Amino acid sequence: MESTKKTLFSCAMKGEWGKVIDMYKQDATLHNARITRSGQTALHIAVSDGKEDVVKQMVDAMSQNKEAFRTSNNRNNTALHLAAYMGNARMCHIIASVERTLVDDRNVDGETPLFLAALYGRKHAFLCLHYIRNPLTTAPPYYGNCRRNNGDTILHCAINGDFFHLAFRIVHLYKELANWVNEEGSSPLHLLASKPSAFRSGSRLGRMETLIYHCIQVEKLKVENPAYEHQKCTRAVEDSDSRDCPDNCKILWDVSQLIKKVITAVVRKPARADAENPGAGGSHVDRAQANPLFPVNYKTCCDLIRFFYLVLLIILGKGSEELGKLYRKKENHTWSVQIVEQLLGHASMYEYEDDGRNPEEDERYPKQWSDADGIPRVSIKPSNTENNGNDEQNPKRRTTETPILVAAKNGVMEIIEKIVELFPVAINDMNEDKKNIVLLAVEFRQPYVYEFLLKKAIYKESLFHQMDKDGNSALHLAATLREHKPWLIPGEALQMQWELKWYKFVNKPMPPDFFVRYNNKNETPDVVFTNTHKDLTKTASEWLNKTSESCSVVAALIATVAFATAATVPGGFIPETGEPILEDRREFQLFAISSLMALGFSITALVMFLSILTSRFQEQDFNKDLPRKLMIGLTSLFVSIASMLVSFCAGHFFVLKDTLHHLALPLYVVTCLPVTLFVLAQFPLYLDLLWAIFKHVPQRSYSPTAGLQL
Repeated sequence: MESTKKTLFSCAMKGEWGKVIDMYKQDATLHNARITRSGQTALHIAVSDGKEDVVKQMVDAMSQNKEAFRTSNNRNNTALHLAAYMGNARMCHIIASVERTLVDDRNVDGETPLFLAALYGRKHAFLCLHYIRNPLTTAPPYYGNCRRNNGDTILHCAINGDFFHLAFRIVHLYKELANWVNEEGSSPLHLLASKPSAFRSGSRLGRMETLIYHCIQVEKLKVENPAYEHQKCTRAVEDSDSRDCPDNCKILWDVSQLIKKVITAVVRKPARADAENPGAGGSHVDRAQANPLFPVNYKTCCDLIRFFYLVLLIILGKGSEELGKLYRKKENHTWSVQIVEQLLGHASMYEYEDDGRNPEEDERYPKQWSDADGIPRVSIKPSNTENNGNDEQNPKRRTTETPILVAAKNGVMEIIEKIVELFPVAINDMNEDKKNIVLLAVEFRQPYVYEFLLKKAIYKESLFHQMDKDGNSALHLAATLREHKPWLIPGEALQMQWELKWYKFVNKPMPPDFFVRYNNKNETPDVVFTNTHKDLTKTASEWLNKTSESCSVVAALIATVAFATAATVPGGFIPETGEPILEDRREFQLFAISSLMALGFSITALVMFLSILTSRFQEQDFNKDLPRKLMIGLTSLFVSIASMLVSFCAGHFFVLKDTLHHLALPLYVVTCLPVTLFVLAQFPLYLDLLWAIFKHVPQRSYSPTAGLQL
């Protein structure tokens, strides 16, 4: 037997699949033979190698030995597990069609082939396995293979992996999963609320990116008829391996659809709206009536812009990596909102009567499983029982905040608006620290959430007066500096400035003495701000000192050079009158003006930086005084550097005008390059400083390494 297994292994490794198939037909004991160190059979190897026809012949040879299909490797993965992992729908169909319960086999992590297809976003393989396990009948789908050992469901995994097109289908095929939680108590809506980058409100785009973003056309996901979808999957499996088409093919299809829409819009006359039923008119008329700011052909213009954008993508081969990322980002933003709507629509028991903790049942424990069909069923109806995270039945379960609180912490406005619209009482949710949506938005520096709540006057008395378990009001939390630095700005001094802006932003719209003055430690918000910002104040002072010292050295050097230059007159003077000889030349006038400007602005910059170095560096100084001085100093320094370069080039032009007249400009550019590099190195700081001074509300960042985008 060992000799035969070695021969089988050798043939499989060499790709001699004809011999492997013959051996499978002649000896049924080889169907279960594990021939690799990882415990894989020849069928495992054929699946991993993507040999669809070989797999089909091997499966036919094993058709009378169905138990052999359950032979697994060292991680208990069957051949169907590997086919699902690879996303090969045809191989999944070939193997699972022999025995549909193969879809329910679990590996060491409790993952079924259906689960692995969802885990890695293999949509075609997932749908193939789903319809094999759940034929088109009136019976509910089988939920027993939708969860792994840690409690994550296929919907959790699809959302975690940003496979929103698959998650959308899962919500419709397995509606109950919208209410299932994992062992940590997190539902699919919790996961979406903790992924701000999956929504437009949590993404920061530059101006050009924003323009292109709005021109991208992304079709919304649609619910397909199960019978039609099953037929389409079957036909696709029979024709090919059902893998996704290349990106350019998809773009070509989008372009063809856009061309069709544009031609239809141009040729077809707009429908005339019915006087009794204004909504019966054409789509363009409806758009114009709904918003008079847009012309009747607004949609046609948008389609044209999208058309040219897609043509650009074709030319670049979707090409451009940044354009491809932007396209996928727009897809995620569009589809994630659709999934939120579907999850909230299916969450019939999610009424936010309490805090959303503690599911009534947990399928992790046998006494809570449904013995009728082996399907774990979990309810997420809120419970009044407080949980301190010491659940005797499941010590891993931690107290979970409701999705609206998680969304408030992460600034996901799309989820907050939808929940408030469908479940208005959710606005009163609190976590175990007695923090509501206002306190969490302030604590985690979410200006958009705070502004949204400010617009709701009805919430002012009920929400903004709330205090946490330590007696901290929203103003106390705004004054508290934590480890994370959420602001989209570099430099400790600018961080300190934006902390002050946030503190004033939270306090400004409220009447005097609106917030509670003292917390349980008998501290006022001002005292909390001073105590928690000591280290930041110190580092901000050191940062300003270093910046001012380096810039003041440059300013002093420029002032010295500018003074010497201003006192030197190219060409000399006329002895009789004392007037400059080259006074009437334009180059001389440019030299005189620029040298004087270099001297004046360099001295101004030097004075500003010296005033920063002699400052007391109090907390309030970082709000306006020090940033303004730094901005004036940097502005003067940049102007003086530019003026010095202009004066040098203008004065030196008289030396080269007769010999290297045409090469003067390139020579001056190369000569000024080292000095220009210093300006370019400091210029981002200048832009950040301008942004921080003129921006009244700090802008939240979700990436610790994100830079300023204009």
